[in-house]
Amino acid sequence: MRYKTEQLIPGSGIYRVVHRQHRAPHEVTLLGGDLFPRCAKCGEDVEVELVKAAPDLNSRMFAVHLYEIPDLDDSASSAQME
Repeated sequence: MRYKTEQLIPGSGIYRVVHRQHRAPHEVTLLGGDLFPRCAKCGEDVEVELVKAAPDLNSRMFAVHLYEIPDLDDSASSAQME
């Protein structure tokens, strides 16, 4: 099942993010109860699908909430590697 940006994440886990044009699919860890994030470059033109459920993530005391998927184009990633 594929989800869209701004839908409620049904459960914590590893999700594959599929961008329409500018980036290859990649995986992110998302927390159940949050909203699926938008992309910084293509906005809501992404789809997300569950790769592996991880319900224990919700029981952690520390959590990072992802609200927007960063745009990692070639120039930005090469600058970060220097």
